[in-house]
Amino acid sequence: MGKGQFLGEFEQVVLLAVARLDGEGYGVSIRREIESRTERPVTIGAIYATLDRLVAKGYLALTAGAPTPERGGRAKRFYAVEPEGIVALHASRGMLDRMWEGVAFKPGAAP
Repeated sequence: MGKGQFLGEFEQVVLLAVARLDGEGYGVSIRREIESRTERPVTIGAIYATLDRLVAKGYLALTAGAPTPERGGRAKRFYAVEPEGIVALHASRGMLDRMWEGVAFKPGAAP
């Protein structure tokens, strides 16, 4: 990956949530997955903005489900991780692992 192509933290979190949901992820379920695992609140707007960006980058695939009466006839949008998304996740993890190599904090330093 070239300069500026590593994933940001939230992009990584969203891609990992989509991967965990294994093709069944849609906005609200992705939000729930992130909030339950990170123990931090996330706005649905931040989720959708990031999902749109990851689709545009080719890291996620988007498919529409069947329209439902509960949703006023609108279809859910389901997301799945593309092979390029998996490559990007591994590259970002590898970069962070390399940055952590050899880092040692002095005793008593804040965790």
